[in-house]
Amino acid sequence: MTTAPLQLGTRGSTLALAQAGYVQERLRSLGHEVELVRIQTTGDVSTAPLESIGGTGVFVTALREALLDGRVDLAVHSLKDLPTAPADGLVVAAIPEREDPRDVLCARDGLKLSDLPAGARVGTGSPRREAQLRALGLGIEIVGLRGNVDTRLGKVADGTLDAVVLARAGLARLGRLDSVTEALDPMQVLPAPGQGALAVECRTADTALVEALSALDDAATRAAVTAERTLLAVLEAGCTAPVGAYAEAAEGEEGLELYIRAVVASRDGSVSIRKSATGSLGGAEQIGRDLALELLADGAGAVVDAGGPASKEE
Repeated sequence: MTTAPLQLGTRGSTLALAQAGYVQERLRSLGHEVELVRIQTTGDVSTAPLESIGGTGVFVTALREALLDGRVDLAVHSLKDLPTAPADGLVVAAIPEREDPRDVLCARDGLKLSDLPAGARVGTGSPRREAQLRALGLGIEIVGLRGNVDTRLGKVADGTLDAVVLARAGLARLGRLDSVTEALDPMQVLPAPGQGALAVECRTADTALVEALSALDDAATRAAVTAERTLLAVLEAGCTAPVGAYAEAAEGEEGLELYIRAVVASRDGSVSIRKSATGSLGGAEQIGRDLALELLADGAGAVVDAGGPASKEE
């Protein structure tokens, strides 16, 4: 590998910089010099709803272009932002150990979800969260919301909203877990496929760098998110409803096993189809594929939703 510092591409948001900084420190501990390079993406510039500007890919395209044209050597993404289809010439060389992937409630006065009064205004930019919250039948009002963590939490602090729902992982990386009033049980609200995990991407042809990055890879996390994202990829072909999925590696009778739960729900919460499956870590892709086909067989493809493709998550 070259002795010049590695150029690590990242979005310029506070959270993206924290995530890139984590990868930078991990690589430095292995003896690599790494410099951060900020890349502005469409998703960072526009304040429009994600589904109207192209979905999660708006956070990724500019970083991938910087990789392919050689401006950066590697890039760090929130894994849930990555389209499920692979990119020509690029490889996800490392998926480090995942943060807690649960969604959390950040509410006024320390309230929990069950404490919120009927009509309480809860902010989220995610059709997946909206669908599952509505399915709980709590009588709360869901309010569309975009912006960084401080912007969202500020809507609660100034009284505009009673609560917001965010990913715990992002708050953990920013040192903001003191804002959390409740971690939502995945039995009620399943996270997005890949939530809480990072993807470190580089050029496939940079074999020495691919090898170096493999030291950051966590096998259990990679298996879990492979199952989740395979499920999402299969569903995207035949389903336009919001999708939640969460896979965990746990000790079974014959060693580590993978347990995955998934939900497909209509955005208005009137229909919610849930399924689960178990299998070996080595069979992660097949587990996700089979579970997606079960969901489709149970009618997931007919769940009507106005929110656009299943992958459009924030």
